[in-house]
Amino acid sequence: MSHSVAQLEVFPTDLQMRRIDPACNMRRFYRMSIQPDLFGGASLVREWGRIGARGQMMIEQHPDEGRAITALMKLAAVKKRRGYVG
Repeated sequence: MSHSVAQLEVFPTDLQMRRIDPACNMRRFYRMSIQPDLFGGASLVREWGRIGARGQMMIEQHPDEGRAITALMKLAAVKKRRGYVG
């Protein structure tokens, strides 16, 4: 899977989403960003939790930035289906 540099600039490398439902006392955030790693690949950094709280973090390793962007886009689609807005 080869991506040109111009193509990668079209896709987001940082995304912030939130889901707020006062009836359920729900105030959640979900952040994703793509960071280069030391081995030439890319890391997808995911953070989530309650708005105003520290939350949790997970780092996924990917062989290149294109695959990390693909993973980010898939996760964003799942979160949108669950009611998150960005």
